[in-house]
Amino acid sequence: MTFTYDPTTDAGRVRLIINDRVEANAIFEDAEIAAFLAMNDGVKRAAAAALDTIASNQALVLKVIRVLDLSTDGAQTARALRDHAATLRVEATAEDAEGGDLFDYAELGLNAFTRRERVRNQVLRGDL
Repeated sequence: MTFTYDPTTDAGRVRLIINDRVEANAIFEDAEIAAFLAMNDGVKRAAAAALDTIASNQALVLKVIRVLDLSTDGAQTARALRDHAATLRVEATAEDAEGGDLFDYAELGLNAFTRRERVRNQVLRGDL
């Protein structure tokens, strides 16, 4: 299993967010972190996907277990991880909106009237 932690890289930032920083207790391999980055747009969305994966594993493995005075609640842990993932996605979307990366508007010229209206709007905006 390959494991590297360098918070100056995108993979390292994903590890930082999901608290996967110690090689002895590694949750994901480098290739898996790279896959999260490839499948998602940005570090926060990749970290959110990783947290969702961890949450699914927690819910499947731990469930609700009570032994003597010790108890675990995999569903509650999974819920907390999914909440964190949702927060990361909201933050990523807000950052995209601040940078102007989100889609703003579209005008279609489907017939003569809408083509005329589009040209008029372009003139009013100063695009023509």
